[in-house]
Amino acid sequence: MSEPYYITTAIDYPNGAPHIGHAYEKVAADAIARFKRLDGYDVRFLTGTDVHGLKMAQTAEREGIPTAELAVRNSDAFEAMQRRLGSSFDRFIRTSDADHFAASAEIWKRMDAAGDIYLDTYSGWYSVRDERFYSDDEIETRDGEKYSIETGTPLTWTEEQTYFFRLSAYTDRLLAHYEANPDFIGPDVRRNEVVSFVSGGLRDLSISRTTFDWGVPVPGHPDHVMYVWVDALTNYLTGAGFPDVSSPDFRKYWPADLHVIGKDIIRFHTVYWPAFLMSAGLELPRRVFAHGFINVKGEKISKSVGNVVDPIALVEEFGVDAVRYFLLREVPFGQDGSYSEDGIIGRINADLANEFGNLAQRSLSMVAKNLDGVVPEPGEFSAEDSEMLAAADALLERVREHYDRQAMHLALEAIWSVLGAANRYFSAQEPWVLRKSDPQRFATVLYTTLEVVRIAALLSQPVMPETMAKLLDLLGQPEEQRAFTAIATRLAPGTSLPAPSGVFPRYQVD
Repeated sequence: MSEPYYITTAIDYPNGAPHIGHAYEKVAADAIARFKRLDGYDVRFLTGTDVHGLKMAQTAEREGIPTAELAVRNSDAFEAMQRRLGSSFDRFIRTSDADHFAASAEIWKRMDAAGDIYLDTYSGWYSVRDERFYSDDEIETRDGEKYSIETGTPLTWTEEQTYFFRLSAYTDRLLAHYEANPDFIGPDVRRNEVVSFVSGGLRDLSISRTTFDWGVPVPGHPDHVMYVWVDALTNYLTGAGFPDVSSPDFRKYWPADLHVIGKDIIRFHTVYWPAFLMSAGLELPRRVFAHGFINVKGEKISKSVGNVVDPIALVEEFGVDAVRYFLLREVPFGQDGSYSEDGIIGRINADLANEFGNLAQRSLSMVAKNLDGVVPEPGEFSAEDSEMLAAADALLERVREHYDRQAMHLALEAIWSVLGAANRYFSAQEPWVLRKSDPQRFATVLYTTLEVVRIAALLSQPVMPETMAKLLDLLGQPEEQRAFTAIATRLAPGTSLPAPSGVFPRYQVD
């Protein structure tokens, strides 16, 4: 029986249009989900939208439409973006889903039963955009107005009766969990930030609102709606079958193996969320990994700056797999990175067309032209052949290790290092000369090259599923030989190959 693996993304807040930052996280999580499936795991991949909260209500009011209508319209756009990007999610959850209301009510009841919820009055500076209150030491004053130092968002003074969660009671338990589970938060720089924050002591958290009604009602107190983060974080439980904790899905998939999120919401996922789960008597996720931001030409994405990049437009211009490759190869996952048109064109032409595509096209064309389109029978392997094949065979372990650390950029770097070596090998062996001078050696060099291309294609599937499917077709690989278990099964001599065609065209700049 396959080992289960439950991976989630942050659920997007759909009060505007999706941009490249949304696409980045979803492509990364999808690559991990695809890798795990190909590596034999029983994967559940959850993504979706967080449709509740004051921001959504205010946006709908500005547009003059019901909030529910805005939620459906914009969530549809986010789901369409993911489908266009080739996302292989098992469920696209929306926090308006009926089963999510049931899950949110249940976790509230569990936290209440644990004695961790109480009613009090809250007054403080609140950011609508960030959906959080800020304390005095987190606030700056500019031109007489209050702003968050961390995010720069404007703050409004808010006073209302709300329910509170006893977050302060969980300081020591959280610190003990971080110490006992050093891989709980990644990368290390984020872990250190969280440990430092919690070590300073935690204040109780306001977890309900009465000033608006667009959200999940508090059980037994319908005049209150749940603070959006109680509701939003619970989606991970909903996606695993909660509140039915005895269901096969929940028993199989919870706790989640990996939450993939942005660094701006690390506190919610590694402080509030584990505290809620501890209170509710539920297991904590195994790992939370926070990626960085995608900037545009070094500048933060901003509507006011006018540098918002539409991921659908990128796909239309460059192709879905080229966009996926660029996002995961260009930016070390966990750090901030930058998008530019020159950057993606450079990756397409240098990495994809030249390094990978050219090697595949040259070797396959030689087989088609000189060997009747049939995989040749290799002769005795030379030291150079064996070294090349050994490098390709060793890739799975290297790549797997990088994926397990959410370092997709390093996984791709490892594959391309072997492709680079294969290109040098191919040039040094000069098969165009061997064709006449030593036909058996010619066949062996081509066989060796095709094997490297095959293994590189298998391991590149999580990032470029469409293009690698075409390349594996050209290599005569049946569907049942495309999981990673097939890496050890050499190309079968005598296999008839289809007519070769280019899989990575160069991008021509007008």
